[in-house]
Amino acid sequence: MKIVMKFGGKSLADGNFKRLAKIVAEHARKGDKIIVVISALEGVTDRLSEYSHEAKKGRMDRVLKFIQDLERKHAIPIDRSIKNEYWKNKVRKRVKEIINDLEKVLTGIVYLGELTPKSEDYVLSFGEKLSTWIAWGAIQDLGLRSEYFTGGDAGILTDSNFGEATPLLNVTKHQVKTRLEPLILKGIIPVITGYIGVTQNGAITTLGRGGSDYTATIIGASIKADEVWIWTNVDGLMSADPEIVSSAKLIPEVSYQEATEMAVFGAKVMHPKALEPAMEENIPVRVRNIFNLENSGTLIIKDTKVKPIDIVKAVTLIKDVALINISGAGMIGAPGTVAKVFNVLGNEKINILM
Repeated sequence: MKIVMKFGGKSLADGNFKRLAKIVAEHARKGDKIIVVISALEGVTDRLSEYSHEAKKGRMDRVLKFIQDLERKHAIPIDRSIKNEYWKNKVRKRVKEIINDLEKVLTGIVYLGELTPKSEDYVLSFGEKLSTWIAWGAIQDLGLRSEYFTGGDAGILTDSNFGEATPLLNVTKHQVKTRLEPLILKGIIPVITGYIGVTQNGAITTLGRGGSDYTATIIGASIKADEVWIWTNVDGLMSADPEIVSSAKLIPEVSYQEATEMAVFGAKVMHPKALEPAMEENIPVRVRNIFNLENSGTLIIKDTKVKPIDIVKAVTLIKDVALINISGAGMIGAPGTVAKVFNVLGNEKINILM
């Protein structure tokens, strides 16, 4: 089987990349062709965003403290997950180089007092770069052959909509297939940064929050994978948020359409856009719990057999939603009013629920 495995920040929350590596090794030694996609460590992307804005305000002391904290945060999983001193030192060196690059970028923002969407995307990309090197080292440590890629290196080409870039799928599929398929046929495991793409001019872009899911399904569609596996810290898609509804149950099987709607309307397990590439190529997506390997999770496929008892599969909740009523005689017969409202909200990057 050809399997794309995406490991999210919550599945790596305890810093144990060895668990990830063992899963990859088990399947690789069975003869499966594996591609790995990695998210940033939990909370890192949020902190990168926060401190890019601190840098814009000129707060160099806070930026330097953040850099130190970030280095310590990544030192722990390196020591915990990689035994071989050669691989451990190689990963330490690469992580140090990346953190030094980040410090230079944030220092530049401090002195310029400016943070463009382009430079913010560049800052946000560092979380995945750091964690992916650790995953690469943990896999190498188990005697497997692997190769590190950023999303752009792997072939994911996007438009220039920084912060929420759209992949140019036709070109991307060709590039990803050309670059990755020869490796997996040789038994080499590509280990790829999620969330990150690149423009035609070489600028780094991000695919929106949770975009590592999107990276995984884009790669899955490009190589015609048998399945895409999303590894997280829950058993799969649930009938409700278990933090709110204690009796929530695992949904063993849902359609692409159902899973997309659940993601759009509050389910936190999947990125809303992630299922589009899989749906286009009819590739099953499986959501699994890295801490409960006995559970096969939720399978997301084209069509499911619906029993009468399963007509309502799930209930979702969206928090912090504002309802705005616009009224007045001046709106009567005035074309373009709704377009103006949508334009104002769009300029502020506010999503509208339709």
